[in-house]
Amino acid sequence: MSAAKMKAAVYKKPGLIQIEDRPLPYLQLPTDAIVRVTLATICSSDIHIKHGFVPKAVPDTILGHEFVGVVEQIGSQVKTVRPGDRVAVNVETFCGQCWFCRRGFVNNCSHPDGGWALGCRIDGGQAEYVRIPFADNGLTKIPHEVSDEAALFTGDLLSTGYWAADMAEIKSEDTVAVIGAGPTGLCSMMCAALYQPKRIIAIDTCQERLNLAKRQGLAQTVINPDRENVSQTILNLTKGRGADCVLEVAGKENTFQMAWSIARPNAVVCVVAMYEKDQILPLPQMYGKNLIFKTGGVDACRCAEILQLIQQGRLNTSCLITHRLPFDQIMKGYEIFENKLDGVIKIAVQVS
Repeated sequence: MSAAKMKAAVYKKPGLIQIEDRPLPYLQLPTDAIVRVTLATICSSDIHIKHGFVPKAVPDTILGHEFVGVVEQIGSQVKTVRPGDRVAVNVETFCGQCWFCRRGFVNNCSHPDGGWALGCRIDGGQAEYVRIPFADNGLTKIPHEVSDEAALFTGDLLSTGYWAADMAEIKSEDTVAVIGAGPTGLCSMMCAALYQPKRIIAIDTCQERLNLAKRQGLAQTVINPDRENVSQTILNLTKGRGADCVLEVAGKENTFQMAWSIARPNAVVCVVAMYEKDQILPLPQMYGKNLIFKTGGVDACRCAEILQLIQQGRLNTSCLITHRLPFDQIMKGYEIFENKLDGVIKIAVQVS
């Protein structure tokens, strides 16, 4: 008798993703859980993997690190979830015990499977079932009042925005500039708003996304670099000082340059984006600005707080889901998302 199979979206090699029949995952360690995926999405990081820009990505790995589901099985040492629980899945795998984890730096977990592993180095959630290592850390129960769609971005997009806003040191009188009004940028604006800054400025070359940010109240001011001078507009808005906090979420050819240029002296510049090319830090040009740079991958260990904010109605990502597709059409979803067709922001992929 042949082993049971499931459908999965698999990264085969640079340039190639395809749907395959794969064996069902199984518990390998007592800290594992098996989750039946109910709803997944496609992330820009999946596109980076497809194009070979993630050196750690392992060919023949099932993609997907942003999804929710239902716990099917748990290992003997799993304490925080039980079969039948609806759960949000953390983008990162972390042991919770190493030097980095104990300090909240879970992106740098020293376990071999630590950090961003799901859908990159180990099989992820663009499949019917997935194995979650360190399930007590990687799974968070979804409150009854919160739908799967409402919780979908908890473990990655919202975690990234929440982490970025926290490290930006936002104060109530601040002007916060967010470069990039894509999914991560929009979530960063939502999370920055929790600190009640004086003003949030959204910067993007896509007017449709800027209009969404303005319409949803995520930004008080929007700037399209194709239509106006970004630096001069921000200087005019800030009495000649520049932005107090800059979140660089776009990762495009000139956005790092823009980030430090629009920051006022002694500002915090947070590089949230994943770049495909090296960036230049022109220290002689910056001399005297005394900028604080913060960079890196999200430390996504505050999912419970995020779900509580969703439950309270303080975070609402419903405006991000522009497309809904069944799992058998996920490759169509990749085409739409990668090429930014049909006004896409995010796609909710119904798996089960």
